[in-house]
Amino acid sequence: MGEWSDYFEDFPEENPANWVDGRFDPAAAARQREIESANRKVAKDSAALQKEMFKMAEDAKKKVKERQEGNGTQSTKDSGL
Repeated sequence: MGEWSDYFEDFPEENPANWVDGRFDPAAAARQREIESANRKVAKDSAALQKEMFKMAEDAKKKVKERQEGNGTQSTKDSGL
């Protein structure tokens, strides 16, 4: 018979990836795959930004602590951090 991709080219209604909510709709299936791909990219980018923000916050806390140790200040409660 050949490859599955050849078969699905000849009979697209047999390809499960072309069905959306129980109906044959290749265009909607393609849009859905594009949306899912975009959502994965957004989630990946968001995770990278969040990681960067946590690092920035940690660096800021370290600088505050170093500054307080240099000034002889003991507590960070009053500084808001």
